Amino acid sequence: MLAYQDSSLATADRVADLLARMTLAEKVGQCMQLDAQGDLDDIVTRQNVGSLLHIPPDRMGLAIELAAATRLGIPLLLADDCIHGHSFWPGATIFGTQLAVACSWRPENARRMARITAVEATSTGFKWTFSPVLCIARDLRWGRVDETFGEDPYLIGELASAMVAGYQGSELRDDTSMLATAKHFAGYSETQGGRDASEADISRRKLLSWFTPPFERVAREGAGTFMLGYEAIDGQPITVNRWLLGDVLRGEWGYAGVLVTDWDNVGRMVWEQKICADYTEAAARAMDAGNDMTMTTPQFYDGAQEAVRKGLLSESTIDAAVSRILACKFELGLFENPGGPDLERQREVIGCDEHRQTNLEIARESLVLLTNDGTLPITAPSGTIAVIGPNADDPATQLGDWAGGSGQCSWLGLDYIPEGVVTVLDGVRQLAAGHGWTVTHATGCGIATQTGSWGIGEDGQPQYPVITPVAPDEGQLAEAVTVASAADVVVLVLGDNVFLTGEGRSTATLELQGGQRELWRRIVDLGKRVVVVLINGKPLVLPPELAATSALIEAFNPGDVGGQAIAELIFGDIEPSGRLPISFPVHSGQQPTYYNQIRGQHGNRYADLTQEPAFAFGQGLSYSSVEYTDLRLDAATVGVDGSVRASVTIENTGDRPVTETLQWYVRDLVTSVTWADKELKGFQKVTVEPGESTRVSLDLPVSECSIVDANTKRVVEPGDFELLVGPDSRDSSLLSARFAVVP
Repeated sequence: MLAYQDSSLATADRVADLLARMTLAEKVGQCMQLDAQGDLDDIVTRQNVGSLLHIPPDRMGLAIELAAATRLGIPLLLADDCIHGHSFWPGATIFGTQLAVACSWRPENARRMARITAVEATSTGFKWTFSPVLCIARDLRWGRVDETFGEDPYLIGELASAMVAGYQGSELRDDTSMLATAKHFAGYSETQGGRDASEADISRRKLLSWFTPPFERVAREGAGTFMLGYEAIDGQPITVNRWLLGDVLRGEWGYAGVLVTDWDNVGRMVWEQKICADYTEAAARAMDAGNDMTMTTPQFYDGAQEAVRKGLLSESTIDAAVSRILACKFELGLFENPGGPDLERQREVIGCDEHRQTNLEIARESLVLLTNDGTLPITAPSGTIAVIGPNADDPATQLGDWAGGSGQCSWLGLDYIPEGVVTVLDGVRQLAAGHGWTVTHATGCGIATQTGSWGIGEDGQPQYPVITPVAPDEGQLAEAVTVASAADVVVLVLGDNVFLTGEGRSTATLELQGGQRELWRRIVDLGKRVVVVLINGKPLVLPPELAATSALIEAFNPGDVGGQAIAELIFGDIEPSGRLPISFPVHSGQQPTYYNQIRGQHGNRYADLTQEPAFAFGQGLSYSSVEYTDLRLDAATVGVDGSVRASVTIENTGDRPVTETLQWYVRDLVTSVTWADKELKGFQKVTVEPGESTRVSLDLPVSECSIVDANTKRVVEPGDFELLVGPDSRDSSLLSARFAVVP
């Protein structure tokens, strides 16, 4: 037995022994991740590639065998896009998107989602997922808003930390653990005009103030890998940003995990961003900046070796990267068990009843009731409910991006729809009989579709054709009006679809597409009680018809059992407890509308519109009513090393139980540099029975009340502060108490 094959030795010793036996070509191969659709014998046997992604089940066994048969037998690290469930595997549990789960404001839900995903994905052979997303969603035109946890760095950090823990488990060597990936590092979401993968106009101070703190948290907590964003900042692609990757991530934070580029980041420096003359230069610059694994740039194999021969790249730099990759493989136990499908375990865990029940519980807590005139919950003993709209019975939209037939999994195909999805129509039909109601249905209109042919870009990825709104169809509209006219309550299910959200699918508008506006108008003109349910990948601009609507439920993309949860909410079988993790604009021209705006904008309005959102961060209703009273601080003065201790009373003044999300914000009244007007610093989920009250306490370290100063140092500046608490981020909703921080 060779030393690196001895599992009793320390990981560092095994890495050192194996590295000493490797040729330059073998080292470069380990620094590559390629799409498994290519020639496996060439990829694995000749190039000794370190990782494969998107491998179909019928090729996985061959790939593992080919790796075992190489000179050193280094196992493959198999990766898949398990973004909100093992969503590209038939029968697997598909949760709501990150944005949907964020509405629960419950980190435990993010952890449970990731744990179940890891259990299911590892049974099929995958040990690495490209999740979670820690980007901050601010410009809602950006296509990937659905993949985020919303607009607030503190909330993102809480949820992402829980998700990483769920994926990685108690130890990576466990059969059910998989590497998490914190992405996209960093500032990827702050691009010009919301266009995906564009230039990001963002200063270092701004980056450190709001965009990197969630990443710093998971880096220090042991996230196995980081993935870089596509964007450039100040003319420099993140792929070669030595300050961010070296000084900050590797240096200040001490991160020792693996850095992986996003899809063809190294190649696009040559053919898209045009900052490198060839792949030799691109490979050298990427590795010198600190990247370990290059995703889907086949030319890297020859380019990196040529860079060493020309003296542009030191082999010791490659050694450092390979060492981190090998350490990951040893920690995962791949040398002892290279993985692969476990058919018996798949039968036990894939989409099992326990996982489906957990998914339902999370979906229930992720629904946000935004308006309600008393129509909900439906409590009448009988009646007719019309379920109308393009998203009422659309499984693909309910699952959202990175699931089913959303386009990223070639071996499943674009038309693939998983079995077992409970749509809103399905859910209402299942529950209606037990409540004495009958159900009718009409589609009413379309939303958007793709026209033209798909192309293939220089990076090998599909290039989506331009999306075309589906023109209103008079026949469909008339049918919907007829069905609605005969009903007592209309559930109108609107939103967007998979053509309007996702990677490479940023939109210039946030309005409802297709015939939805006209359908909404005609339905409310009937004078019926109308409950609108939104199934969508990001906040939308809602039309004036909202004012004539009885209730509004935001569901985002709620996953494969989301329709059941929505039906339960409508009939009052569950209580609404979700809260928005992101703000809704009144008009797309308001972008961005996030709550923690910087002070000093020379006014807070346009000439024709204020900057107030339609619905604010943290907003959401219950079927009961809650009052906040008697906010008290233990002390009005606290030292910089101390804690702010406070308490507040909340009372359920209604007649149904309520699960309230208390939100604690801090406002630094005078700062040395411009800063956010207020920032979320804590939240608590509290259940209160009708007529009862409870006292809720906060213990906030003063160190959390920091800013990033002009020298890009995070500091607490002594002075006056306000502590605010309430049900959402609007000033009108918050109680406040003043305190002073002293040196």
